[in-house]
Amino acid sequence: MEQLQKTGEAAGTSKVDAYTEYLRSKYGNVRIQSIGKDQKSLDRAGKSMSGSDVVIAPNILEQMANEPEKAAYYEGKIDDFFEATPRLKASFAAQGLDYQPCGVVVHEDGSVTYIGGCGDSPERVAEVNAINKAKREKEAAQREASMERSQEAAEERKQQMEIAYRKQAVAEFFASRAVDMSRVTYTEAPGVMGSAFAAYEQNIMEAAGIMK
Repeated sequence: MEQLQKTGEAAGTSKVDAYTEYLRSKYGNVRIQSIGKDQKSLDRAGKSMSGSDVVIAPNILEQMANEPEKAAYYEGKIDDFFEATPRLKASFAAQGLDYQPCGVVVHEDGSVTYIGGCGDSPERVAEVNAINKAKREKEAAQREASMERSQEAAEERKQQMEIAYRKQAVAEFFASRAVDMSRVTYTEAPGVMGSAFAAYEQNIMEAAGIMK
């Protein structure tokens, strides 16, 4: 602290400014800012952090710059965060999770908050995506097969209805007409007779409105 004070005096800066520069040389990204302890404020702060951020409230920074015990205490808290990061990463990785540190916040009341996030590892994300993709493809194939079966069933019902309609039309035609077969004389050869029967049947169907 004495060295910092001497350095600050030699540079024409205050003890707080000199101590701030010392913290930045030690931790890197150090911001002097008051951040609330509510979840919304912490979430907003975490989104702006890159993993090695240190945010200290102005009143606490002043205490640290002027009181060696305060400086040692809070620097110890900050050091604990960075020292624990490798262990936390390994611990979460063993569970298939990916731990992402954000940073440390020292609040106005002197409390300290460690901010970090945890989610599925890239391997787990890829595995879940593959499972979901296969599930979607299977469901799509099942829907397509179901639609095809429905179409086939509908076509079969349509054909059955057409056959039933034709049978009914023919039955109604014969029921409404009396054919006197005693006046029909066949004098042609069997092949010609077959053609005559076919023509006769077609005439009946056309008369019934079934064939054109």
